[in-house]
Amino acid sequence: MTAHQKAHALQLRKGSRPIAALTAYDYPSARLLDDSGVDLLLVGDSLGMVVLGFPDTTHVTLAHMLHHVAAVARAQPRALIVGDLPIHTYDTPAQALATARSLVAAGAEAVKLEGGIRQAEKIRAITQAGIPVMGHLGMLPQRVLEEGGYHKKGKTPAQIEAIREGAEAIIDAGVFAIVFESIVPETARLLSNSISVPTIGIGCGLRNCDGEIAVLTDLLGSYPWFVPPFAKPEADVATVTRDAVARYVARVTAC
Repeated sequence: MTAHQKAHALQLRKGSRPIAALTAYDYPSARLLDDSGVDLLLVGDSLGMVVLGFPDTTHVTLAHMLHHVAAVARAQPRALIVGDLPIHTYDTPAQALATARSLVAAGAEAVKLEGGIRQAEKIRAITQAGIPVMGHLGMLPQRVLEEGGYHKKGKTPAQIEAIREGAEAIIDAGVFAIVFESIVPETARLLSNSISVPTIGIGCGLRNCDGEIAVLTDLLGSYPWFVPPFAKPEADVATVTRDAVARYVARVTAC
């Protein structure tokens, strides 16, 4: 399937089968996730924290993203590969399009960027060039420094209306889906039911959106130094790794 066919197929899942998405940052992870039936692989700028050791996503550069997108793309997954546009690489429509094209050249099949109304013309520039775009509303990690931390969204009528207006603007600009991050469950469900494209939730409570996305290290328990309160680990890879390495060290150093 082409990138557009994959994106369109996911868009058609609205109201039918939920979308299962995960982040992926490297070749082996992409292969394993694709073998497991994941629908969408997001090469997210969350890699700045869980792979590169930065305190937040604002340190991630385009060079970082290109490196990891290319690694995931080498797995040739059936899942749609979406690459994040890192901070300050889409400040204007022209810059947004140039960044999107570079991610596609590296192997992304679609791109994602954060924000609503003020991003609509940037999204339109990308979609009109033939590149599928996924939106991102609610809590926006690239604005964590501006907002003084990570805060739940959609608590007040004004916040709900702002998210709704943002969703309508970026849908009009051509997004095929929208990530909802850390939106209170009732609001996420209300808005998901009222807009025309699939919403993919993280930190919104299960089944309040048209799909779910998780950070792979949260799912696997492989990054124990920070686990978001909404994360639901399915494994404890950190402990398995420590134990395996300790046994290796003991074997190698045994007298």
